[in-house]
Amino acid sequence: MGQAVLKEADTGAKIVPLPAGKAQVVSLPSVAGKPLAARILPWLRPVLQNVLPPLVTVALILLFWQIAASGPQSSLPAPTRIWEEAKDLITEPFYWAGTQDIGLGWRILVSLQRVAIGFGLAAVAGVLIGALIGQSVWAMRGLDPVFQVLRTVPPLAWLPLSLAAFRDSQPSAIFVIFITAIWPVIINTAVGIRNIPQDYRNVAEVLRLNQVEFFFKIMVPSAAPYIFTGLRIGVGLSWLAIVAAEMLTGGVGIGFFIWDAWNSSRLSDIIVALVYIGVVGFFLDRLVAFIGTIVTRGTAAN
Repeated sequence: MGQAVLKEADTGAKIVPLPAGKAQVVSLPSVAGKPLAARILPWLRPVLQNVLPPLVTVALILLFWQIAASGPQSSLPAPTRIWEEAKDLITEPFYWAGTQDIGLGWRILVSLQRVAIGFGLAAVAGVLIGALIGQSVWAMRGLDPVFQVLRTVPPLAWLPLSLAAFRDSQPSAIFVIFITAIWPVIINTAVGIRNIPQDYRNVAEVLRLNQVEFFFKIMVPSAAPYIFTGLRIGVGLSWLAIVAAEMLTGGVGIGFFIWDAWNSSRLSDIIVALVYIGVVGFFLDRLVAFIGTIVTRGTAAN
């Protein structure tokens, strides 16, 4: 007989008859023969699931906004009017025509530079101070009540003191970012340090790790999910603080642009700037979350 028993309906394979006594040759179905939709759909489905709902939501918001703001009594511009009045800000974010006549892209970069410095200092100081509070009972009793009082002070309330101390808008704005972002980093780091399992501390004692080795090999890896939660909150607060601070300190940042547009009654420019701020803030949060996922191997909150 010499023929293997295969069911064409079950495998999709095609049996090529051969003379008796020889092996049966089976040709597998070609992937290239599949319809184009069947090959693209597995890749397209997750994209549609993640992208399509926000796009539909934004479209509905713009439609409702257009209808609500089209009346003669509306004090806010409709989306079509915003496009007509602020088209250059949307299509040319990096144009440069002078010191103050620049695109929103350059203004965002100036603000991001200040945020990077202030938030970076807050991250380093917050982790170190939080580790001290979490590790030492006496440090927690002495510093925690003071920090709980200071963290409730609004960011802009620090601005007059920083201007008096530094006598310059640039370091003053950076200090406002620093003092705003440091509190969630301190609190979350301290909580993470206090929640380190006792078994880890016992292992450190057995290995006779010094304080520096214990900090980098035990404390930071164990508390990393808590630390990055604080960093995500801190970077969001930093972005909020810099916009508010630049409204008062001036310069070429995005905050000053909004304040200048308000003084010139350019509501369309303000709305476009708010969209820029929201998008950049979203990507800052996603960036810190992505770094946290890599460092903590997926244990940090997303």
